[in-house]
Amino acid sequence: MKRRGIIHFSRWNRKGWSAFASMNREIKICVLSVAMSMISSAVLTGADKKGSVHVADSAGTTVLKESKVTSSPPAPARSPIPQTPLYVRSREAAAPLQTYESALRLNPSVDIRERGAKGAQADMEVRGGTSDQTMVMLNGINFTDARTGHQSHSLPIDLEAVSGIGLVDGMPGAGALSGAVNITARGLFPQYLRSEVSAGQYGYMYAGLSGAYTWENAGVFASASLRNSDGYRHNTDYRNYNAYIRVEGGTVRTGHFDFQAGAQKRRFGSNGFYAAYNPDQYEETSTYLASLRWSSGFGPWNVAASVSYRKNFDRYDWTRGTPMNWHNTDNAGAEVRADVDWAAGNTLIAADWMYNHIFSSNLGEPLDSPAGKDGRYKCAKSRNTANAYVRHSKTFGIFSLSATGGAGITPYGTTALWSAAAVVYPVDGLSIKASAHQSMRLPTFTDLYYTSKAQINNLGLIPEKAVTYSLGINWKRDTWNAGVYTYLRDCRDLIAWVWRDELTVGDKHYTSVWHSEQQTKMLVAGVEASAEYCPDHGILRRIKASYGFIDSSRESKLQTSSVMDYMRHKAVLSAHFSFFKRLDFVVTGSVFDRFGSYIEYQFGDDNQPLRDESGVMITENRDFAPYFLLDMRLSYDFRRVTIYLDVNNATNTGYRDFGGIAMPGIWASAGLVVTVR
Repeated sequence: MKRRGIIHFSRWNRKGWSAFASMNREIKICVLSVAMSMISSAVLTGADKKGSVHVADSAGTTVLKESKVTSSPPAPARSPIPQTPLYVRSREAAAPLQTYESALRLNPSVDIRERGAKGAQADMEVRGGTSDQTMVMLNGINFTDARTGHQSHSLPIDLEAVSGIGLVDGMPGAGALSGAVNITARGLFPQYLRSEVSAGQYGYMYAGLSGAYTWENAGVFASASLRNSDGYRHNTDYRNYNAYIRVEGGTVRTGHFDFQAGAQKRRFGSNGFYAAYNPDQYEETSTYLASLRWSSGFGPWNVAASVSYRKNFDRYDWTRGTPMNWHNTDNAGAEVRADVDWAAGNTLIAADWMYNHIFSSNLGEPLDSPAGKDGRYKCAKSRNTANAYVRHSKTFGIFSLSATGGAGITPYGTTALWSAAAVVYPVDGLSIKASAHQSMRLPTFTDLYYTSKAQINNLGLIPEKAVTYSLGINWKRDTWNAGVYTYLRDCRDLIAWVWRDELTVGDKHYTSVWHSEQQTKMLVAGVEASAEYCPDHGILRRIKASYGFIDSSRESKLQTSSVMDYMRHKAVLSAHFSFFKRLDFVVTGSVFDRFGSYIEYQFGDDNQPLRDESGVMITENRDFAPYFLLDMRLSYDFRRVTIYLDVNNATNTGYRDFGGIAMPGIWASAGLVVTVR
């Protein structure tokens, strides 16, 4: 906390920074309209902290019995703007969602491009960017994969472990060009045990176990799961394992410790995933991650430090059963920060460092001698990046201003970091935010080094850069919540795989290949709007509508490999109905309209591409077609036991997120959840 002493609250106003934000503090409440509601409503969100509550009345000050008031340190992020909620478990737990990717799919800020169903493989793209341009964080720790954005969202957690997902779109420096997605993993209750099993079409099965235990100054949350399917078409079977643990604790003297660790194993058939004409691809990945964060107060200063590590193994088969590519990636990071309140406002001083290393069969610089089992790794590469910055913020009545300045140090040189934001609260419940920030991202190891018969790499790539300007308006009043957000991103040196009929690199000439290239300039503009109504009583418990639109100055003459295929229109309407307090029905209708085109290959009964008389594969160039998805969940709560029935894509719509990869039609499943508290 910022200062020692007694805090005075003059009213109860539901703000997130009210009494619950006072960890380890003595609190003085001058007016409390709901007797004792602060104590009875406290929910464990971090390690337990003890404090005394003083209630003032006309007779004097009454000291209540010592009570637990809990909170968590803020996630370390370089943004001067708070996170924008993308998913909140307490509001959306009854929705027909099985994975956190399916939850993000319904948000106008995020484009989830799936290659397989129910979490088999997907890309996470923010506001017209690509998966490579999106930073992925777990509890505020950056676990973005340096090899490829396809692996960044491979986190060892399930949706039931996710308490919230937020978007940080003001992060300057090396890391997030289009934005950062921060996923918070936390248990449902301070103490509980939960098991879930579900089964459905296409041999689908899910089994998960999770629980939490909290004692005086610490708490632990853990989860484990298995999810698999036989596949909805040829070679789309998959099997995923997850295991995760988070431990928090500490005292005033030792500070607050936050440790997390997890492991994930995935195996999946990859019909057309990376080459639409090949139905027999296959992939296996293994991910291990861990982090430790510590925070404490020293007089007027708040200090925090963290270390993290992520290892990822990847095996890719062009033909299933015959490994073609092997990758072994290490990502290590550290961060230190300190902030202080003083007469001129709040000042934050921080620095972070990231180390990336890869062993690979074809990515990186050639090794003198092969490494790894059977000499599978023939190349390797490493790099270091660092950011150092100062942020200052100040509140003037209804205005709040903040600015960040610093430097990013990468193998490509030193780059200035900056951002600025202003927020005004003209009336109660209304906020208006304007911001501008610079961002960049380094080429991935795949961008730099990947070469095959159909792809030519480019060692001359430099970091992508962007300046984003945004304006957002949000309004909250009782059971209503509405907002509008608009942005303009001025991009430079964007990286894309571009199709070339003829290509000359040095003294070599190629025909019909993809080449990693950079586009000098592109503007991306977007607008998002949403409105939500959550009545306190009645059959209707929640209804939400949202819409997102994106446009860009894309050079239409270039044929790129999915990089410019952004979601131009997205509209979602979701409604939650509750009958007899135990029967819930949630229905979600969504319309998607993707920009761009793709090559459609024709296949025969043997699942192999058809060819003409000269042996050339038969193809057709098609534009992405708009599509509508309808998802439903019916559930009944028996207090400790809940049963549910999910129907996804109830209209049996045929659609594609990536060109040539057909997604499943109607998919029904049923589940049973047992929770013991």
